Amino acid sequence: QVQLVESGGGLVQAGGSLRPSCAASGRTLSMYAMGWFRQAPEKEREFVAYISWGTTYYADSVEGRFTISRDNAKNTAYLQMNNLKPEDTAVYYCAAKSGTGYYTKQRTYDYWGQGTQVTVSS
Repeated sequence: QVQLVESGGGLVQAGGSLRPSCAASGRTLSMYAMGWFRQAPEKEREFVAYISWGTTYYADSVEGRFTISRDNAKNTAYLQMNNLKPEDTAVYYCAAKSGTGYYTKQRTYDYWGQGTQVTVSS
């Protein structure tokens, strides 16, 4: 079992930055690919970014503004979010996935955090 806890969300003005983190316990994160997803009010949860063993990939809507990373020594994953826009407002979730492939598909992830709220004001 892996427990994931997100933190680092908050309220920021458009153009600002935040860096949510995802701390893991139970097992080492290096065994898993990590993904970030988000859910805006009255919308379905959607893929944001993933990091596997040496590969990162982003949704078109965040490409060039967000960076996913991981620190295996701290057993923590991060999502650096720059140049934030009001449409980035959502609850952000991290997730851990064993195995390979289908990294953008929520159903393939084994463990989820509780989410952290990100609100971007215009």
